[in-house]
Amino acid sequence: QVQLVESGGGLVQAGGSLRLSCAASGSTFSRKAMGWFRQPPGKEREFVAGSSWNDGFTTYADFVKGRFTISRDNAKKTVYLQMNSLKVEDTAVYYCAARESWVVVSTSSQYNYWGQGTQVTVSS
Repeated sequence: QVQLVESGGGLVQAGGSLRLSCAASGSTFSRKAMGWFRQPPGKEREFVAGSSWNDGFTTYADFVKGRFTISRDNAKKTVYLQMNSLKVEDTAVYYCAARESWVVVSTSSQYNYWGQGTQVTVSS
């Protein structure tokens, strides 16, 4: 079992930045791909970014490319999402997820563990 706890959400003006953190505890953090998803108000959950276990591979949804950066510190069992140039449409609950594979995918059903989510609100 892996427990995930997100932090770092909040209210920010358009054009601003936020850094989300996801701390893992419980079972080993090793050999687990990590992903960030979000659920905008009234919409379905969508993939934002993902990081494979140990080869540095990362992938992003088109709508965040060039603005968001995912990174992970395996020693600290923490994954981060640096969000720059935020837009009003980035407003959502952001979730951290882990899967029992080192290969990152964008399908939410392929992730085994989820955090409780953190709210990000971007004002105009």
